[in-house]
Amino acid sequence: MIDATEARKGITIDLDGQLYNILDYQHIKVGRGSAHVRLRLRDIRAGHTIERTFQAGDRFKRVRLDQRSSQYLYQDGDLYYFMDNETFEQTPLTSEQLGDALNYLKEGTTLTISRYGEEAMGIELPITVELMVTETGPSYKGDTSQAGTKPAVLETGVTIQVPYFISTGDVVRVDTRNGSYQERA
Repeated sequence: MIDATEARKGITIDLDGQLYNILDYQHIKVGRGSAHVRLRLRDIRAGHTIERTFQAGDRFKRVRLDQRSSQYLYQDGDLYYFMDNETFEQTPLTSEQLGDALNYLKEGTTLTISRYGEEAMGIELPITVELMVTETGPSYKGDTSQAGTKPAVLETGVTIQVPYFISTGDVVRVDTRNGSYQERA
């Protein structure tokens, strides 16, 4: 059990039978009266975000999620299959559980699956992934006097902004946290 004042970003709590990940917290002290803690929470199972305010003395049950290294294998319909690197068990996850991670997921990617008991909650991608550019506009010689960008479609189907010198077939490193171009790989 943790107090509301001990809540920090990244902690997972059990609130009314639902698992929530704390995205943001604010400690609010009013002139007269008790302190409040405002939390922005993400439901781990459903994926939606809520904001709740609690008294400073409220307590929550802290939940520990098991992190397992896994490898993405393949997609079959709406299910995506992952293999545990230690036990070689396959775990299917739906596109709703994966969310935006689908934009950076390609076969053979090593990542981390969060589990609560035997139930898989979601995945955590590496900070950067290397993806091939499948479609982009032409590159013009001398077109680098200003640091401009152009759209590029990657092998997973996501579109990002890349510098002018990137062409079709190049492999680029992409930041999975915000979807930005990092460098040519």
